[in-house]
Amino acid sequence: MRKNNRGNKELRPIKFTKDFTIHAPGSYLVEFGDTKVITTASVDYKSPKWMEENDKRGWVTAEYSLLPSSTNTRCQRERTKISGRTQEIQRLIGRSLRACVDLEKMTGVTITIDADVIQADGGTRTASICGGFLALKEAVEKLIAEGKLTENPIIEPVAAISIGICNDEILLDLDYEEDSHARVDSNVILTKSGKIVDFQTTAEGEPYEKSQMLEIFDTAKEGIDKIIKMYEE
Repeated sequence: MRKNNRGNKELRPIKFTKDFTIHAPGSYLVEFGDTKVITTASVDYKSPKWMEENDKRGWVTAEYSLLPSSTNTRCQRERTKISGRTQEIQRLIGRSLRACVDLEKMTGVTITIDADVIQADGGTRTASICGGFLALKEAVEKLIAEGKLTENPIIEPVAAISIGICNDEILLDLDYEEDSHARVDSNVILTKSGKIVDFQTTAEGEPYEKSQMLEIFDTAKEGIDKIIKMYEE
């Protein structure tokens, strides 16, 4: 039996708190059970340094961090050099958000999503993507209202969820205890229309069957559909 008698295909309690901070054009506190992440969107009216002058695209990028007291043992702040895990996660967040945006409709605008984990209990990267999308959406709406953007660059919503196989059962939205014991670990990122942004599924022990892979995907999609419905509500 899962914690709080949660069903195998049941999400943890999810909550999105809008305008969690006052200075960022977009900000949300996102909670997936005991995982809590502050996501903010900041706007710069310039292109990234690496982008060529004749490139008419805007840009969306992300930074991610675990705050020291977010885990059961204090983690070090990454002041001078970020870890490989942090690089992987923030690149994943950035790729996921760019996948739902028409960058040519935000020429000369760079939006940075910051995802700061204040409490970690599994699924921090997927929660960061969900909160990051909402912060991005809020910032874009303000830019349109201010006349800084003439068109909405967001194509469709995107959301993410963790899922895995524990004790031969497929479990949706893993907490830390489940994630640390999963023999198959997966993160699924989809758009509202069901297009795949990322479907990373890894066997931590025995290999898994194709039928299990398909069930993992279908179960994850059901969860993501529910999350996107929460956005709209």
